[in-house]
Order: sequence, then structure tokens, then C-alpha cells
Amino acid sequence: MIGFRGASRYYSPRYRDGFALECRAIKRLREAMGFTNVVVMIPFCRSAREADRVLEVMAENGLRRGENGLQVYVMCEIPSNVILADAFARRFDGFSIGSNDLTQLTLGVDRDSAELAELFDEQDEAVKWMIRSVIAAAHQAGAKVGLCGQAPSDHPEFAGFLVACGIDSGLGYPGQLRRREAAHRRGRGAGRPTGRSRNGRLKR
Repeated sequence: MIGFRGASRYYSPRYRDGFALECRAIKRLREAMGFTNVVVMIPFCRSAREADRVLEVMAENGLRRGENGLQVYVMCEIPSNVILADAFARRFDGFSIGSNDLTQLTLGVDRDSAELAELFDEQDEAVKWMIRSVIAAAHQAGAKVGLCGQAPSDHPEFAGFLVACGIDSGLGYPGQLRRREAAHRRGRGAGRPTGRSRNGRLKR
């Protein structure tokens, strides 16, 4: 789960050619096919230095952040992404919180371990502190924040927590839409702390 994955692959000699092909595909998608709303997402980016290396390789392959409106987001799934949120916000246009990995790495719990399954909790106060903190820091830096994970769909109160924190967008599942809408209304009615999105609305 914490091996050779994510951003480290993109500048590694072992995968540079593959990543160059991915960059060419995205460039064609945006420039030749007209899908200029496509946003690039960098997963499992461990440090600001690693972010710089990935952005440099992207630029070498014709994908330069800010050029022709290109936005580049980073997955927020490692505690360092939260601790150094300001540094990451200077390099990326937004964050997408990967709640599964962020929970796993914050609590030190292997999410695939049956023996530790009861300890894996996205609503643990330490995980919620991480989420609240990165949303506030990102918004202060002018970056957007979304969430990728099933927790808001499985736990309506968690969706309400995200709305109260001011998250800009979130991933949902159609079967859970009504529960999520209800949690959204409760979250908006509860009032929101400072450092949140401008409209406080959870996009669907």
C-alpha cells in the first residue's frame, strides 16, 4: 500500500516513458479534441520537492500548469499533504482528499487488515482534524478542496461535517443521494467555522 506508487512513478526512469504517453494523451484530449475542462490529478505526492519534480516532467511533455487554462490538483491522502498544505497549495490548484488513505496513514491502520478493521474509522477525531485543517489552509491559499471516498455516502453525519468545514465538492453514489442531501441541509443549518468555501455548498 505504501510502495512504488503515485507521484514517485512519474519521474522515475522505470516509468517515465509511460508517463510521457499519459501526458501526450491528456494533451491531445485537451487541445485536439477540445476537452479543455480536463483537470490533471497527481496521486500520493509525498513532498513539495516531489511535486516540483512531477510538474517539471509534465512541462517537459507539453503539460504546463496554467498554460491554456490547465489546472493540476493533488490528492490529499498523506499527513504531509496536510502539514505542508500551504506549500502544496502554491504548486497545485486544488486538493482532492482521499479519505481512505488519509485515514490509514493518520491512524497507522492497514485498511486491508481484518484484525484491525474495527480501528479503521474515517470519523476518528484525528482524521477529522486533518480534513478540517487542510480545507481551511487550502481556502486561505485560494485553492479548492474536494473529497474522494465513500464515507459521506455511508455516513450522512460525515457529509454534514464536510459541509460545515466548507468543502467545495465531493464524490457520491446515486443510491445515497437523498441521505446526502439531508445531511447537506443539516450541515448548512448548523453554521460553518471560518476558512471555508465561498458558498458552503456540496456539489452534486
